[in-house]
Amino acid sequence: MEGMGISGAPHARRTGRGRGAEGQQAVRRGLVRAAVAGFAASALALGLAGCGGDGAGKGGARGGGSESGGKARAAAADRTKLPDVRSGFQRKIPANTRQVVAVYGEGVDSADATVRLYTRKAAGKDWRRKGSWAAHNGKKGWTRHHHQGDKRSPVGVFTLSDAGGVLADPGAKLPYSRSAAFTPPAYWPKKTRHDFDHVIAIDYNRVKGRSPLDPTRPMGQSRGGDIWLHLDHGSGTSGCVSLRGSAVVELLRTLDPKQHPRIVMGDRAALAG
Repeated sequence: MEGMGISGAPHARRTGRGRGAEGQQAVRRGLVRAAVAGFAASALALGLAGCGGDGAGKGGARGGGSESGGKARAAAADRTKLPDVRSGFQRKIPANTRQVVAVYGEGVDSADATVRLYTRKAAGKDWRRKGSWAAHNGKKGWTRHHHQGDKRSPVGVFTLSDAGGVLADPGAKLPYSRSAAFTPPAYWPKKTRHDFDHVIAIDYNRVKGRSPLDPTRPMGQSRGGDIWLHLDHGSGTSGCVSLRGSAVVELLRTLDPKQHPRIVMGDRAALAG
């Protein structure tokens, strides 16, 4: 038994050396794995930074996404431009225009809209919002090619030069024509009875300087006409833009021919381009 012990001793020592070598190899493998893991973590952090991730990528995300985001914020902060209106429409607003009514339709097929009034002191100066109201447009939405009876409002930039209505002039600065002829036909729904108490003609396919009731259509009857700002009856129109009565009166008392007012109108996607 002792012989077995003596003969087994060298074997035991050899096993210890083997275990020590294995341990060193394990340590080396662990270091390699740690290094690989560290590299992977760094690569992941860089990836998250580029994608705008959270955590370790936050600092990098601000740097990586700042160029396009910065341009968007700069554009939004440029108050010399009308908000959410593309450059093509902006260029159609003359330098001497100081008042703009902007109509933002909720969608190309939607009858819901928001009307905002903007003013500025001079060309190149900031546009300042002076009013904002819920509104309606054509019951079938918007179109770039308006035609008679399509129940859509025309997209574009137009002048505002004449006004009128069933009721007396509330103090309009635009030329105002009062006439009972503005009264909606008796066969129209009852809710429309006061639609035309006050109107502002949008100069689409009409002759400026005439009553909104003037039937002349320079582009032809098929292109439609009689597109007005008028009182709202709670739903879409045949192509006009409608808003509450107090808002129409406010616009009448504000819009001034000397300020060369314009209206920019369309669904949000068309306006933003």
